Amino acid sequence: MAARHPSRYRVFALTANESADQLVTLCERHRPRYAVLSGIPESKPLSTTFAGLGVELLFGSEALEAIARHPDTDAVMAAIVGAAGLASTLAAVRAGKRVLVANKEALVMGGALVIGAARASGAQIVPVDSEHNAVFQCFSDRKFVRKIVLTASGGPFRAAAPESLHAVTPEQACAHPNWVMGRKISVDSATMMNKGLEVIEARWLFGLPPECIEVLIHPQSIVHSMVEYADGSVLAQLSNPDMRVPIANALAYPERIESGAQSLDLSSVKNLSFEKPDLTRFPCLGLAYAALRAGGTAPAVLNAANEVAVDAFLGGRLPFTGISGVIAETMDAVAASPADDLAAIM
Repeated sequence: MAARHPSRYRVFALTANESADQLVTLCERHRPRYAVLSGIPESKPLSTTFAGLGVELLFGSEALEAIARHPDTDAVMAAIVGAAGLASTLAAVRAGKRVLVANKEALVMGGALVIGAARASGAQIVPVDSEHNAVFQCFSDRKFVRKIVLTASGGPFRAAAPESLHAVTPEQACAHPNWVMGRKISVDSATMMNKGLEVIEARWLFGLPPECIEVLIHPQSIVHSMVEYADGSVLAQLSNPDMRVPIANALAYPERIESGAQSLDLSSVKNLSFEKPDLTRFPCLGLAYAALRAGGTAPAVLNAANEVAVDAFLGGRLPFTGISGVIAETMDAVAASPADDLAAIM
């Protein structure tokens, strides 16, 4: 979006964990003032490379947090995958930034903490996930909302025989039918843990209890989510499955800008179908609801166990169907406690 609208947006900083080469490429294009590599030790040769582009390179997680709250930024896109994104997201929120949340784990783990900090600082949190951004576009006065409906594609195994899932390979799990995503989030989509995390995130973004957040499988990925109101009206946001749509909405809100996405041709879609998820096929979704109802650090435990289990699956150390078992055993073994500060959550 910054490249598409150069007169409107200027990139102040770009960050990565260890991907120095990709970060160099992006800095060559956008020429930010700062770049951060949070996952590697300080390197003079790398600093020299970035300096040649007019970019000051910083290192470590503390630098990441410092950039997130830097006074010269107006908006922060929080898009670091997993628990690693919580501290910098919280730093941006505490600094009163406009925070575009693409990292669902920050709100899953520290929802009460992040939302409380936003109220105190005046930060504006705008969701970037396609489902939450869809709800954001359709959501008006909370007291009139009956429920929200998050849609899910169902992933690559929506119609697979349950007995075949034990033999699923990482390559099969990462072959999403509609979206191109990273390996971790692709596996989360295949288990529907991704949707479970989104349910927890939605609870904090929209202030609704678990019973008012529903999930429906929608294989076409055209209706990204819906909001039902007390009078029975249902508002839905539709678009082609293209992340440029919610990113453009989040960046420009309350205005609208051109995103580059193709217009939606409903006559070519022909069919929009919906079905309830089968929790025996997708036990991770049920575990997420259980963690949300338990409260406190239970969602953080759920998220941590999932990160470890997915990593083990991708590394060939755990079968696909073992992911939910590891999460359930961990939730049983680790009692929930208050999640009222960052140290407790981490």
